[in-house]
Amino acid sequence: MAQQPTPDRALIAQFQQGDQRAFEILFARHRDQVYTKLYLLVRDHEVASDLFQDVFIKVVDVLRGGKYNEEGKFLPWVLRIAHNAGIDHFRRQKKMPLSRGTDEYDLLGGLQDDMPTREEEIIAERIDADVKDLVDQLPEEQRDVVIMRMYKGMSFKDIADATDVSINTALGRMRYALINLRKMMAEQDVSLTID
Repeated sequence: MAQQPTPDRALIAQFQQGDQRAFEILFARHRDQVYTKLYLLVRDHEVASDLFQDVFIKVVDVLRGGKYNEEGKFLPWVLRIAHNAGIDHFRRQKKMPLSRGTDEYDLLGGLQDDMPTREEEIIAERIDADVKDLVDQLPEEQRDVVIMRMYKGMSFKDIADATDVSINTALGRMRYALINLRKMMAEQDVSLTID
């Protein structure tokens, strides 16, 4: 007699109690549907892959934080997160409206205003240096994941392969790296915004 697969609800409970394998089963069970949903929204494999990773980072955060509420089923909840991630992507990518020049308005005249001033470039360089200093202070495993993801643009699958760990472990290391970076920023009074 064939063994029935463990229900999502049970896997979630096991993961919340520390069983990493339970999340890997959940991930393997639903990844294709989540990726397909994202790809159908954005029609770009690279963007869909990035959003896919962001979706599962959020899923892990919510599950680990104990904030998951089993109102419906797990998959529809994850698909809703994926849908919202796709919508947010389009909001961020909104194109500037097409403008045409007139005799009263020189279309190219406004371009100079958008160029960063030398002061803004210096501030951006300082922020970049501060971030690199903070990243250097992370534990080695977290630092490696941040460098591969943020500076080399690697996917979490590629990071997992390069570091010989599961995707879930790579996602977890990134999550902890972000938590540690926020903590260090607060402790060292580092601001990443221009006042």
